[in-house]
Amino acid sequence: MTARLADIAAQAGVSEATVSRVLNGKPGVAASTRQSVLAALDVLGYERPVRLRQRSAGLVGLITPELDNPIFPAFAQVIGQALTRQGYTPVLATQTPGGSTEDELTEMLVDRGVAGIIFVSGLHADTSADMQRYERLRAQGVPFVLINGFSDKVRAPFVSPDDRAAVQLAVTHLAALGHRRIGLALGPERYVPVQRKIEGFLAAMSERLGLSGAGARELVQHSLFSLEGGQAAAAALLDRGCTAVVCASDMMALGAVRAARQRGLEVPRDVSVVGFDDSPLIAFTDPPLTTIRQPVQAMGQAAVGALLEEVGGTPAPHSEFVFLPELVVRGSTAACRGEAPGTDRGRTDTPAATVPGQARTDARTGARTVVANGAESGEDQTWG
Repeated sequence: MTARLADIAAQAGVSEATVSRVLNGKPGVAASTRQSVLAALDVLGYERPVRLRQRSAGLVGLITPELDNPIFPAFAQVIGQALTRQGYTPVLATQTPGGSTEDELTEMLVDRGVAGIIFVSGLHADTSADMQRYERLRAQGVPFVLINGFSDKVRAPFVSPDDRAAVQLAVTHLAALGHRRIGLALGPERYVPVQRKIEGFLAAMSERLGLSGAGARELVQHSLFSLEGGQAAAAALLDRGCTAVVCASDMMALGAVRAARQRGLEVPRDVSVVGFDDSPLIAFTDPPLTTIRQPVQAMGQAAVGALLEEVGGTPAPHSEFVFLPELVVRGSTAACRGEAPGTDRGRTDTPAATVPGQARTDARTGARTVVANGAESGEDQTWG
């Protein structure tokens, strides 16, 4: 290293101390001197440190786990449009089974000189993953923002929906319809959003229905974040006598509908199903799906804003920006057969809205309930 510093210093006509400051990105070096040192690196055939490579001001990486789930293309569209309006070009990198990993995609984007990276539902949401990968990325001088999932081990802006409030809103709605055996179908427990949904579910079951401890825990079923995973989880919950199922994604909810129909049950006459995300076209399923609307537009714009602040040299707060969800009531939920909705057994402090187009706000969580217009046709009211 000393020999290299001496060679570079001689080529650039500066001191070794100056070369060291440039290579380590330290301030206090004139722009012309810094350029001379970089030119000497190139002439001598040395590879520039990653932090000193020329980055395109117009490229921003976006890494998603897949595109099969409609929520991820929805995020990509919002983020891409927000970046384009600011003069940047999004570079979409998607993981596939047996394909490139998140780390490989990150390295590819860094090598191409992106100005920053936005991660959607990445390894940062997995509590079993090594968070040092993000510290290494920060050490390379690449700004990044993380959507869905939080870790206090990572110094970066996070953007998330309020998963606890989301499930509490769903349970409140179902309890008001008279359901007491409400199941929760979700993915592996190691993911932060899953853990938060469980916390919200247990709190709501205790508060709304007086069910706590092991009695509430047995109504939680883990599976995969897929249609087949939702089908398997719902089948297990139906075996435990559940009359309603809250799912961690719309894809899982469609699997729950399939599980009910395979048993000769009708949705919502025999089983009510609630999804999560309000993915595009989900209002046109059969029946139109009652779901928790993830505020994709607001979350995507916030992520872009935080990232561009970092890119511009103004570090965004290294904290979590949490966005409140909405419950969109459509045709997949109905009163529990044999029990009148809103009875003492299904007590709720915030009754479900009953007028199409009407929104109610939960005084405790701030989350909104929206009753969609034209539920049977799939038409939905647009809310600002």
